[in-house]
Amino acid sequence: MNEGLHSPSHDIDNASAGQALWQACTEQLAQDLPEQQFNTWIKPLTAQVAPDFSKVTLLVANRFKLDWIRAQYAGRISALLEGLYGQPVTLELALAQRESVARNYVRPAASQATEAAGNAPAAPAAEEAPNGSFRTRLNPALTFETLVEGTANRMARSAAMHVAGSPGHLYNPLFIYGGVGLGKTHLVHAVGNQLLKDRPDAKVLYIHAEQFVSDVVKSYQRRTFDDFKERYHSLDLLLIDDVQFFANKDRTQEEFFNAFEALLAKKSHIVMTSDTYPKGLANIHERLVSRFDSGLTVAIEPPELEMRVAILINKARAEHAEMPEEVAFFVAKNVRSNVRELEGALRKILAYSRFNQKEVSIQLAREALRDLLSIQNRQISVENIQKTVADYYKIKVADMYSKKRPASIARPRQIAMYLAKELTQKSLPEIGELFGGRDHTTVLHAVRKMGAERQTNTELNQQLHVLEQTLKG
Repeated sequence: MNEGLHSPSHDIDNASAGQALWQACTEQLAQDLPEQQFNTWIKPLTAQVAPDFSKVTLLVANRFKLDWIRAQYAGRISALLEGLYGQPVTLELALAQRESVARNYVRPAASQATEAAGNAPAAPAAEEAPNGSFRTRLNPALTFETLVEGTANRMARSAAMHVAGSPGHLYNPLFIYGGVGLGKTHLVHAVGNQLLKDRPDAKVLYIHAEQFVSDVVKSYQRRTFDDFKERYHSLDLLLIDDVQFFANKDRTQEEFFNAFEALLAKKSHIVMTSDTYPKGLANIHERLVSRFDSGLTVAIEPPELEMRVAILINKARAEHAEMPEEVAFFVAKNVRSNVRELEGALRKILAYSRFNQKEVSIQLAREALRDLLSIQNRQISVENIQKTVADYYKIKVADMYSKKRPASIARPRQIAMYLAKELTQKSLPEIGELFGGRDHTTVLHAVRKMGAERQTNTELNQQLHVLEQTLKG
């Protein structure tokens, strides 16, 4: 039990502390859930937290959403609240407005269709806003100014800024790929926000690929393809996230191809994101892949240490909190995978600090992140890396320690050394010792070689991405 939270001797603003509890919970959910799911189901919720933190009531817009959230997310939310608070928390769901519309709510046919295909219902399609202006779906907070720049995203950021400043010309389409939580979505929103700042009358739309699928389904069911084409073919800038979701959806791919061709013909710009480079996409028509690859393809890498430190300090300031540099370095060294996990770790630390009324320190960060640190320490070891890499490249684990030098063995060995340096706290001499007593200069050579090569070799970068995700569970 967190004594600092419950002691009456502490003058705590329970309302703000309660909201901090819910905010910490939603930050973890944002990290755990696909972005489309989080934005559709969790983000719109309003929380009412009891003064003694014993109960959290979530206000939901309608009966259908209430039932869906209870079935799909309530258990996870309860567990997170309990973990953050330190003891059981009663979770209740209630309708925000008890109106007849909630009782008479009928699930849209498109929602039924997408669920039948294995997807959660998506948010409403792009449409005219109530005041008659076009609804862009852009998040105004995601700009180039709020994006921390580093070597991991410098090329992608530069290309995105060029597109925003001169759409319809070079780098069309712009295809940005990388792992989860590295800032792809931030970058595409930044392009849209910058263009609207320069040209307020521009017709810009940000959309997730799942939403495009849902719009195609609706157009078929309602026979409104003229409206669909008018909406998508008339844009000045289309920003679309996670095009890998088009896999195995033939009609969607056909309609996107048509929209793609129409937009390029009228000198409109298209910016896309994916978890892999175009030729790495599975179950996407070849002619669509060739279109994806016809402009500029750039990768966003996991942020390097200095960039992770800068992100943590900047995000803390945005939360009106100060994170000492040594604490930022401690967190950055232990949270290496992506920006979303960094943000989740930061929110945990700040919530833990507020609940316990303690200054942010390395010891406090260690306590707040104990579960994350224990998982990392348990899962990622040099031995685990060696076994995982050996399995991936179909060589023997013993080859990692041997003196054999054929390329089929030497290259996987160098990759394993690189991953050992990136994913563990081992020093170069320690890693060399675990690879058959090799000198630390051999390890340094492998680390530098693989690090440089992944910047230009898309195939190697994808292989490393798969290995990193496998090792991190």
